[in-house]
Amino acid sequence: MKSDTQLQQDVLAELQWEPAVNAAHIGVQVSDGIVTLAGHVQSYGEKWHAEEATQRVSGVKGLAVDMVVNLPGSAQRTDTDIARSAQHIFEWMTYIPEDGIKIMVENGWITLTGDVEQDYQKRAIESCVSNLIGVTGVSNQIMIKPKVSGQMVKLDIENALKRRAIDDAQKITVTIKDEDVILSGKVHSWSERSLARHSAWGAPGVKNVIDNMSLN
Repeated sequence: MKSDTQLQQDVLAELQWEPAVNAAHIGVQVSDGIVTLAGHVQSYGEKWHAEEATQRVSGVKGLAVDMVVNLPGSAQRTDTDIARSAQHIFEWMTYIPEDGIKIMVENGWITLTGDVEQDYQKRAIESCVSNLIGVTGVSNQIMIKPKVSGQMVKLDIENALKRRAIDDAQKITVTIKDEDVILSGKVHSWSERSLARHSAWGAPGVKNVIDNMSLN
């Protein structure tokens, strides 16, 4: 187990090794394995890279960030310019859903909202906007919402009905339209119908369940 002194030396060495960081402006303190970074950086991207570098060091139990982003005069940009630049980036990123991500900028601080299907998309979007000139911080509030799978919804309904010794799952047709699940076919009772609807609602990504089932 590393001592706090050794951990401090390792973090400083990692910061100096990271080419995107000017380690001369960053102070490192360690107490019981908790690292505190202080000082100032010239961009949010540099701050982000300093945090990433610190977390790469083995033995770090926690990270507190007291660094301040001091933008040089050449990096000063309006919130409108930052938002426009971010939007242009999104238009060129093939893995971002069309109109799926919203951006708000206030005093250089970017807030991201919207839905994506996988975590790598969320991280890639944050990484791109973090390195824009003029950005002082990023709040990533993007939600991960997987695409609705008709096969998975069908399987969930079948398993739920089988657990209750009901064989009507094969008579239920599941159709996916965007984020809506459409149930059709025949069931023998209201309880079976309710169970099928409940199973459909439980599937990831479902926003609406349309019940076109009939009682046989």
